Amino acid sequence: MVNSVEVINLSKSFGKKDAVKKLNFRINENEVIGLLGPNGCGKTTTIGMLLGLLKPSDGQININGMQIEKSRINILQKINFISPYIELPKKLTVEQNLVVYGRLYSVKNIKSRIEYLVNTLRLESLLKKITGELSSGQKNRVSLAKALINKPEVLFLDEPTASLDPEVGDFVRTFLENYKKENKISILLASHNMSEVTRLCSFVLMMKDGVVIDKGKPEDLISKHGRQNLEEVFLKLSRSHNEI
Repeated sequence: MVNSVEVINLSKSFGKKDAVKKLNFRINENEVIGLLGPNGCGKTTTIGMLLGLLKPSDGQININGMQIEKSRINILQKINFISPYIELPKKLTVEQNLVVYGRLYSVKNIKSRIEYLVNTLRLESLLKKITGELSSGQKNRVSLAKALINKPEVLFLDEPTASLDPEVGDFVRTFLENYKKENKISILLASHNMSEVTRLCSFVLMMKDGVVIDKGKPEDLISKHGRQNLEEVFLKLSRSHNEI
């Protein structure tokens, strides 16, 4: 089945607070879509619904043709995510963490899968180390390995290069570009790094106060708003009080 994510009129309210309002987008196979906006705009809530952690107040989410509310167990085996705000068990070694998550996802040939991820993500020197003792950048790469342990068809990335130095950050972005092409996966990227978004994403959604205030290809948004780069577009839209 072709990998895809389809979000239709997705909304989420907490009491009288509308966190996400009538969000619509689609991620096709072998595509990266960017979800951008200031803190509190609804990005994390959206990802929570896509992962099945939050129940939408309204709307529908289809992943690979299946509604997440009706086929959550099947869908969870085909997706994964990374977030710097969610830590792996601190007292386990890196290797133990990867084995545990591999078993949770019923990964076949766990050993060979871990070897592949360790080699491609430069984790050889970290395997036997306690996860809680790693630097934030090292934890980030280990979390990415965890996110790929089950060969996901759909990947949700929340600040995937946070805390990484420029060289390692560039390495991770190159890895993600190549991995997407080789595996034809669908990716949603939430990031505050606008150069990263411009590099990785073919299309972006700009959110503010739970709604999409503008969307389009990065280069088209830059031209439309008469700015030099996507960061300037982001700042303009984030500071604006008028919806576009």
